[in-house]
Amino acid sequence: MEEPRDAATSGDAFTYAYKSSLMGAPFEFRLTLDALEWRRGETKGHTAYRRIHRVRLGFRPMTMQNHRFLAEIWGDGPKLMIASTSWKSLIEHQRLDAPYRAFVTELCRRIGAAGGQTMFQTGSPAIIYWLGVVIFVGASFALAGLIVRALQAEAWSGAAFIAAFMAFFLWQAGTFFRRNRPGTFRPDAIPELVLPSG
Repeated sequence: MEEPRDAATSGDAFTYAYKSSLMGAPFEFRLTLDALEWRRGETKGHTAYRRIHRVRLGFRPMTMQNHRFLAEIWGDGPKLMIASTSWKSLIEHQRLDAPYRAFVTELCRRIGAAGGQTMFQTGSPAIIYWLGVVIFVGASFALAGLIVRALQAEAWSGAAFIAAFMAFFLWQAGTFFRRNRPGTFRPDAIPELVLPSG
């Protein structure tokens, strides 16, 4: 199995690679002077920085990848996705925090310097985000109600179990919503909430 490469620099070029799935070739990206080049197996392409019209950065955890960040890029070709984690085996994935941070930061800087009409966004789409917030608040009140009922019935162990589950739920979901609040940013000032620590 071909291993993904970490981000590297060579002159004015930056490279980054990751595996989005266990099977298949890794996605490979390269920043040249005027374009983002990409390849996956025999498929390849490039998009000039000034032709990229939207970039969205967010926090997108998945099963077995609970610290995963994602950059979504729309240009004059297919939508591109750059993730901060890479599959290594059936039960193991690799975090590429520092290489991802360096690559995405430089990518945004170059897109901004190209002078195109690019929109730089953070988080989830607004409709999806606020619908999720409503569901999150409703679920939190429902769990709190169950704890009250368990206490009234003197079911101490049940109340403790629900309270522990609620604490875990609030921590996980709260982190997701805190990092994925919809917004915009300048290409030279990416918010820390949508980048892994370097």
